[in-house]
Amino acid sequence: MRHTPADVLTVHLWSLSDDVTVEHDEGQDQMVLKSRWGMDRVERPGPEVREALRRMELGPVVLANAADRHPDLNAVLLPVLSKLSHLVVRTLGVDDLRGPLLSVFPVAQDAPFTLVWLPGQRAVRLPRRMVLTVLDSGVSLEAADSPHRVVLHRPEAALVVAMLAWPVTPDKAKASLPLPLQMTEGIIRYLAAAGMAPPVDDDPHDDA
Repeated sequence: MRHTPADVLTVHLWSLSDDVTVEHDEGQDQMVLKSRWGMDRVERPGPEVREALRRMELGPVVLANAADRHPDLNAVLLPVLSKLSHLVVRTLGVDDLRGPLLSVFPVAQDAPFTLVWLPGQRAVRLPRRMVLTVLDSGVSLEAADSPHRVVLHRPEAALVVAMLAWPVTPDKAKASLPLPLQMTEGIIRYLAAAGMAPPVDDDPHDDA
């Protein structure tokens, strides 16, 4: 039976990379994040920033919960996390208690990650120069020009990736796959933000 968009609710989760440690200074003037890239400092962080980074160091969190539903979340926390994008893991989850669908890991010091709405009728597909690796946690996708690595944790994400081996529009992918529409759309958006689903006419290897 065909799923409907209301069958699932996708959840956007944020965490810090495993190699990141967060240090709090006694004077409360700054936070220091140490990683393979060196040290990043957050000057004069407010309590919502401190709490969010503390929870993100422990594992994936929903930002609204991590910041205790701070009313100025977007204005206060998102600019900080944007500057720390090379330390932040983005995960797409579902409210079905079966674990996340996929995670996007930064693998470069310049690793911006921005989710955008994709035109439903514009074809996308996987980059041609991509490496798939089987891991204990799922299947890893890496592309030569992408500052991110994507790990597929569940078969639903792998189904979407398999369909993107050929040019396909997001609308057709949602109509063809036996998945809830919101799930398919979310997976494609995360892949696109990670550089793993470029528009066909933007792929520099189209004529390779």
